[in-house]
Amino acid sequence: NFTYCPAMGLAKGNEQSEFSGWAFPFPGVFLAEEFVSEDEESEMVELMDRDDWKPSQSGRKKQDYGPKVNFKKQRLKAGSFTGLPSFSEKIVARMKACSVLSGFLPVEQCNLDYVPERGSAIDPHFDDWWLWGERLVSLNLLSRTVLSMSCDSEDSIQLFPALSEENGELSPLGSLAQTSACKNSGQEGGDCLLSPRLVPSKEVTVAVHLPRRSLVVLYGDARYKWKHAIQRKHIEHRRVCITFRELSAEFSAGGRHEELGKGLLEIALSFRGRPV
Repeated sequence: NFTYCPAMGLAKGNEQSEFSGWAFPFPGVFLAEEFVSEDEESEMVELMDRDDWKPSQSGRKKQDYGPKVNFKKQRLKAGSFTGLPSFSEKIVARMKACSVLSGFLPVEQCNLDYVPERGSAIDPHFDDWWLWGERLVSLNLLSRTVLSMSCDSEDSIQLFPALSEENGELSPLGSLAQTSACKNSGQEGGDCLLSPRLVPSKEVTVAVHLPRRSLVVLYGDARYKWKHAIQRKHIEHRRVCITFRELSAEFSAGGRHEELGKGLLEIALSFRGRPV
């Protein structure tokens, strides 16, 4: 019932919903459109298709480049991990130009294949945070889709009158409704304002539109407070997603498993890997 606006960093109420005219800050999403060219996209997908795609859950197929992990028992070893694929090297280098990805060192890559014929989707979930660090980076290839964000928190969200662009200037979306309400009440002028509105977090869903060849980064609240999902209805054509993950603090410099993390990064950034 809300749509994320990258230019303003706001989740804005959809026109057809009860939240039309309202918005709230939605931090923790970075979106870069046209992150790769059409030629780069074609080359990467062609290289991926040379390897086998393994069946995954909910109608997806996958290719993993990463260490062998047992998340329930919190055990980790390199296993047959030989690094990220060679075609990812230039993509990882390009990420350094994004300030939000300063110091980002991917230790794992997961390629996911979605097609409508298999009913491909992924349920609302958090990515693990014992092993994986704050920033989740995904490259959206072959078709557009929508990342659906939802929150199980018992907290409430404070909504504010949204902004719309009129005559090149930003003005409150609620201004017309506000003026009408003020006239009806016999009140006009600066004393008549729309009050912020509280709504339970569980009643809010936010659509983050991912154009073809765009890069999205989830961090902060969007990583730890909001679950993310891809609904079946938002897979219109074949979609390939490349997700990169970094190590958590426990496996980074100064962490309890620093040496293990260092060894895994050396393998990952050799860029000589095949799917495990």
